[in-house]
Amino acid sequence: MSRPRRARLSLLTAGTASLALLATACGGSGGASAAPKEFSYLSVTENTTVRTALTTLSTGACKSANDALPLKVETVPQASLDQKLQLLGGQNALPVQFAAGNAPALTQQLAKSGKVADLEAKLKELGVYDQLEPAAVSTIKALYGGKLEVLPYEYNIEGIFYNKKLFQENGLKVPGTWDELVSAAAKLQAKGVQPFSASGQQGWPLTRLISGYIYRSLGPDALQKVADGKAKLTDPQYVKAAEEVAALGKKGYFGKGVGSIDYDTAMNQFLTGKAAMFYMGSWALANIADAKQNKVGAENVGFMSFPAVAGGKGSIDQYPSNVGLGITLGAKSFDQKTGDWVTCIAKNYGSTALKDHGSISGFKVNTEVKDANAVTTQVRDTISTSKQNVLWFEALFSTKATTVSQTNAASLVNGSMSPEQFMRTVQDALAAQ
Repeated sequence: MSRPRRARLSLLTAGTASLALLATACGGSGGASAAPKEFSYLSVTENTTVRTALTTLSTGACKSANDALPLKVETVPQASLDQKLQLLGGQNALPVQFAAGNAPALTQQLAKSGKVADLEAKLKELGVYDQLEPAAVSTIKALYGGKLEVLPYEYNIEGIFYNKKLFQENGLKVPGTWDELVSAAAKLQAKGVQPFSASGQQGWPLTRLISGYIYRSLGPDALQKVADGKAKLTDPQYVKAAEEVAALGKKGYFGKGVGSIDYDTAMNQFLTGKAAMFYMGSWALANIADAKQNKVGAENVGFMSFPAVAGGKGSIDQYPSNVGLGITLGAKSFDQKTGDWVTCIAKNYGSTALKDHGSISGFKVNTEVKDANAVTTQVRDTISTSKQNVLWFEALFSTKATTVSQTNAASLVNGSMSPEQFMRTVQDALAAQ
């Protein structure tokens, strides 16, 4: 599974018909299940990292747990995951551990019907709740109605990667405020350096800038208020965010033809030194560590938080974050042997994923692992010290509103759609859900 795809998994929402089917199928709690004979794990075909790391643990740190309850991996294409979970849930046949649905709504429905283990209670009983990074817990609870319904086998934060060499050559310091960021972009542009690289074709790298401004100006609950109907994207203070991002495009700070730039091209622009800044998630660390891709050198890449907005209610230590495709456990198969596996995973997964795959998870790293470069260390330190995280622009949107937002983002920054039109179009899509 590609990193950008993984970062956006939680944007998908289960269809009304699917949830209705699940509610019918899972309406009864069913009889008590027999103790599991295997540590069965249902994954998606596209994601190899988690199942490979679990296999590594099964022959290493978790060998004793595996001897008692052998790991057995089954995969399905991601497009078929929700249907598979609905079928197994209706048959009271969910595996011990499984990739959660493509949307929080599906997992929440499984939990309401008694199919998903109370993970916070279980981890506390096992004495390993403290093995989760607080920032990862905050992100999960924001996505799942205040409950810990999945485990963070992946964890990403987002911010602005920047070219240290270009900043130094142009006498720039790391911007701490939005005004300073805009000023730095103007100076770079004047020197013939493209300030930002972004994919207008995908759209979400641009809408992430809108939500970043919203969170910094209005506070971490700003988009939850929209989801709850207490505010609208057409309110002046929300439109202001779209205006600021549109202004960057009007001034040419994203370069030419941003609407036709895809994810890989945007990444390449930054890693070859053609753009000074790149808003992206920490999954980009794999690209940054790859010398074949990164022509500017990992030592010349830094990471900064989305800057503060003067007079804003948000804080620069509130990072947009996601947990990729979360993993959860069945309620009826969570016995002592399952608990032994979960205990071992909580204590060892973070180190194994980082050491063997360069993957940052929401589990703490308990053994010394040498990072690939300084920016990876910086991101890890940021995750460890972050106490409150926020989501992203479309995180709480419907599928329709998400599509409308991302397909119109390029039009916002190239001037063919006004900020008011953009926010009204997305708000109308939200109202239609």
